[in-house]
Amino acid sequence: MRVTVVDYKAGNLTSVLKALRHLGAEAEVTDSDVGMVENAERIVLPGVGHFAATERLDATRLTGAIRNAIGRGVPFLGICVGMQWLYGGSSEAPIQPGLGHFSEQVVRFSEGSEKVPHVGWNSLELRTGSRLLADVEAGEFVYFTHSYKAPVTADTAATTEYIETFAAAVERGNVMGVQFHPEKSGETGLKILRNFLGISG
Repeated sequence: MRVTVVDYKAGNLTSVLKALRHLGAEAEVTDSDVGMVENAERIVLPGVGHFAATERLDATRLTGAIRNAIGRGVPFLGICVGMQWLYGGSSEAPIQPGLGHFSEQVVRFSEGSEKVPHVGWNSLELRTGSRLLADVEAGEFVYFTHSYKAPVTADTAATTEYIETFAAAVERGNVMGVQFHPEKSGETGLKILRNFLGISG
């Protein structure tokens, strides 16, 4: 299967590509090819760093290309900041809009006794019906590194808790996102990527 990985110069690109290719995917990368994205079979948007980096998606017209691909049913997976970009925006970069597929805003963790950013392994609490998380068991651990979090809504596929409960995964139709890094989450992460790619374990 072919998957298009969007490079906006802030993603954890190397690790994501390694994981996808390990699973047998034909992974192609673009940082500006609108046609490649619009005609993709599957799209992955990795993410590490500041939300403002997603401005490059607007500047290269890839935001519109991704929106068009999603509109025709192409499976899309956002990872970390790539998931946050699916929302209306983030308090990390208030003037930079997200895709707006989910209307809510991403906000920073409340300062308290726990350190921010949140870095480490947390277990998942699952909601029923997620295709992305099929065969993942409640309590399985995945790897997080982030300072901003998405709220729990009807589109939340899994939650976890650090300082407060937040969305660890989100899913509506063909649009999916994970706040954690499946490419760094061992066999559980590979299972999730297999589900996205539509291949059996």
